[in-house]
Amino acid sequence: MKQSAGALLYRYSPVGLEVLIVHPSGNYNRRAPWSIPKGLPEPGEALETAARREVLEETGVATADLISLGSVVLKKSRKEIYCFAGPAPADAVPRLASWEVDRAEFVTLDAARQLLHPDQGPLLDRLRDVLNLPRGA
Repeated sequence: MKQSAGALLYRYSPVGLEVLIVHPSGNYNRRAPWSIPKGLPEPGEALETAARREVLEETGVATADLISLGSVVLKKSRKEIYCFAGPAPADAVPRLASWEVDRAEFVTLDAARQLLHPDQGPLLDRLRDVLNLPRGA
């Protein structure tokens, strides 16, 4: 099974908790769901290191402290995504730093649930649990 590593960076804003997600580029991805910033680890690269690198490569945002949210498996592609989470830097402004994505934005948890690939939805629940947020928050 192919493995991928990424991170769900979060911040608190006047509208509540927001997470950083990306949309894949290319005409064939116009209607594709969004994703956490992620990618394949380099040979011998630790999953957390790969997650940090991928977030920086795709969004231009550097990560600080990360914790593991475990993994999810994309049912159709059978790709296992290992996800880490951590606070985004206070001054983080995502930018398109890679040809792989055409959008990188902080969105509310509700918006993320609507935009993300459905198989990545459990990562939002795990983040809520780690941050001790009620399910309706």
